[in-house]
Amino acid sequence: MTRVFSGVKPTGHLTLGNYLGALRQWAAVGQHQGEALFCVVDLHALTVEHDPARVRRLSRQAASLLLASGLDPALCTVFVQSHVDEHARLSYLMECVATDGEMRRMIQYREKAARERVRGGSVRLSLLTYPALMAADILAYDADEVPVGDDQAQHVELARGLAVRFNQRYGHTFTVPRATRPAVAARVMNLQDPASKMGKSDDTGPGIVYLLDEPEVVRKKVMRAVTDSGEGGVVYDREERPGVANLLEILAACAGGEPAELAAGYDSYGALKKDVAEAVVEVLRPVRERHRELCADPGHVEGVLREGAARARGIARPTVDAAYRAIGLLAP
Repeated sequence: MTRVFSGVKPTGHLTLGNYLGALRQWAAVGQHQGEALFCVVDLHALTVEHDPARVRRLSRQAASLLLASGLDPALCTVFVQSHVDEHARLSYLMECVATDGEMRRMIQYREKAARERVRGGSVRLSLLTYPALMAADILAYDADEVPVGDDQAQHVELARGLAVRFNQRYGHTFTVPRATRPAVAARVMNLQDPASKMGKSDDTGPGIVYLLDEPEVVRKKVMRAVTDSGEGGVVYDREERPGVANLLEILAACAGGEPAELAAGYDSYGALKKDVAEAVVEVLRPVRERHRELCADPGHVEGVLREGAARARGIARPTVDAAYRAIGLLAP
């Protein structure tokens, strides 16, 4: 039976990019593929400066939005990472298998460390080692598939490498996972900077559509989206016209169709933006409505997370215990 694992980090409010690139796919496909686990990876939010109260608030909100997006606890396991000790237990073993060079080659570490050096500062050690924790997140559950966006594919490749290395050195213990990517809108770009993804940790709010934005806010952000100068009308060209291409990809993901074919139906950017705005509003409407219902019943969400953690713990513990024995640690 195929086992699927993926997670979302509570470092900011979830965005349209998170929904189209991940959450919707998890609800429509992932949770129906054998055994699926979806996690709020709150430990990863501690790798940078943070407000503890905000991390807790965003973790709760992320869990509620996973459910509001269509994840069904009867079909899949929804839980919070820090509620399952096996993640931290296995993370140290992964650090003992990984190399310093592998950690320092990870793109996110290199970029953030470079920015911090320019400011005269230094990043936290956990930012360097967190890919080992991400590998532990995946390997603890013997996951076969890990749905990810392009920016996280490198981490799944690391998890694959660590699983193979551990199995070769200490005996077969882990399933070697593979990354899977959605075909459309795997990476929604910032409306004000189409060269950058629509990230929840970004500080350019006008270019980001959040899942809980009111309809009028969504419309305003889309109508102000950056397009491109150039002749020839509305054309789908990711390289030459990234702003328009981003709008067409969002429209395709929300309303169906192929971006290039949709482009042929427009003779102005204004008409395209109006249709994109309405398509986004309609796609997010049921999510916002369901989230409002869940907020009115916080006990339900807490119960789902409690049951999910117990289920996840039952799956992960035998694998992590086996890894401890295989690497040479005495049983308690």
